[in-house]
Amino acid sequence: MLVDARRARAGVFGFFFLAGFVMGLWAAGLPSLNDRLDLGPARLGSVLLLISGGALVSMLVAGPLVDRWSSRRVCWFAGPFSGLVLLGPALASSYWALVVLAVLFGIGLGVTEVAMNAHSVEVERRYGRPIISAFHGTWSLGGAAGGGLTSLALQTGVDAQWLLIVAALVVPLLYVPAARLLLPDPPAHTTASETGASSGSSLGWGLIALLGLAAFAGHLSEGAAIDWAALHARWVLETDPAMAPLAYTIFSVAMTTVRLLGDPIRARLGSVRTIQLAGGFATAGYLLVLVSPAVGGALQIVCAWTGWALAGVGLATVVPVLFSAVGAAGGRVGRALAMVTAFGYSGLLLGPAVLGYVAEASSLPVALIIPAVMAAVVALSGTPAIRTLTRLPTSTPDPDLTPARD
Repeated sequence: MLVDARRARAGVFGFFFLAGFVMGLWAAGLPSLNDRLDLGPARLGSVLLLISGGALVSMLVAGPLVDRWSSRRVCWFAGPFSGLVLLGPALASSYWALVVLAVLFGIGLGVTEVAMNAHSVEVERRYGRPIISAFHGTWSLGGAAGGGLTSLALQTGVDAQWLLIVAALVVPLLYVPAARLLLPDPPAHTTASETGASSGSSLGWGLIALLGLAAFAGHLSEGAAIDWAALHARWVLETDPAMAPLAYTIFSVAMTTVRLLGDPIRARLGSVRTIQLAGGFATAGYLLVLVSPAVGGALQIVCAWTGWALAGVGLATVVPVLFSAVGAAGGRVGRALAMVTAFGYSGLLLGPAVLGYVAEASSLPVALIIPAVMAAVVALSGTPAIRTLTRLPTSTPDPDLTPARD
C-alpha cells in the first residue's frame, strides 16, 4: 500500500545512513586505533583483509537467510548487530584480540549490506519507479557524517576509542525506529515452477555472472579512484600536497551528487541506456586522467580533475542500476543480490591492491589503465545482462502493490 511504501522508504534511508555512518566512524578512527595498538602497515592491512573476508562470507550466507526469513527480519537483527560490533575494535586490547573481533565486525557489515539492499529492491517494487540510487547517496552522506564527527571529537580532545564505544551503544538503538518503518510483509514472490529456477529466483547463474562482472568492474574502478586519485595528483602531476586530496574529493562529490539525483535520470533513460552511459562516462573520465600528464602546465590539473568528476558521475549509477535490475526480474532476490554484491565487493578489495603491484612494477599511469578498461566492461557486461532481464517473466503483481507517487 502507498502508506507502507513511503514509510518503508524512510526506513531504508535510515538504514543506509546509519550503515554509512558506522563505516565512516571506523575508517576515520583507523589512525587512532593504529597508534593505540601499535599495529603498523602490515598488521593493519591484515586486519582490513580479515574484515573484508568476514563481510564476503557473511554476504553469501545472508542471501539465503533473506530468501527464507525476508529482508525485513534480517534487517531487524543485522542493523543493530553491525553497530554493536563496533565495540570489537573499540575494546580490543591487543592485535590478536583485534584479529578475532575484526572478523565479527566484517560479518555485521556484510549481513547488513545484503539485507538493506534486498529491502530497498522490494520498496522500489512497491513504488513502481526508480528510487534506489538516492539510498546509496545517503550511505555516502552517512560516511561523511561519521568521519566528520570523528574529526570534531578528536579536535575537542575526545578519544576516538570512547567515541566508538558510545557509537556502538547508541547506533543499535537508532536502527530500531528505522526498522519499525520497513515493509510489514515482503511482496509476493514467484514460485520456482513459475520462474523455472529452483531457488525461486528468475536469475540463472550465467545471468548472475554477467551482473557480477559489471559490479566487479564498477567497484574496481571506484576503489581505484578512492585509493589512487590523490596519489596520482601528487606523484604523477606533482601537485602541492595540500591540493592533491582534491582529486578524490571531486570524485566523491560527483558520485554522491549523482546518486542523490540519479533516480529521475534512470526513470527517464531506462536501465539499459543508463548503464551504457555509466560505463561511457567512467571510461572517458579515466582516459582524461591518463592523458592529463601530457597536457602540461596548469591545464593538466584541470584535465585530471575533470576526469575524476566524469568517473564519479559514471560510476555513481552502476550499483543502483544492477541491484534494481535484480529486483525487477521478480522472484526472491536474496541469493542473487548476495552474489552480485559479493562480486562487487571483491572488486573493491582487489582493485587497489592489484593497482599497487602494477604501479610498483611499472608506473601508476600504467596501473590506471586497468580501471579504465574495467569502466568499459561495466557497459559491455551490464548491457546484455539488463536487456536479458527485461525479457524474463516477472512475479504476478500484487493488487495491493499500487505504485507510490510523492
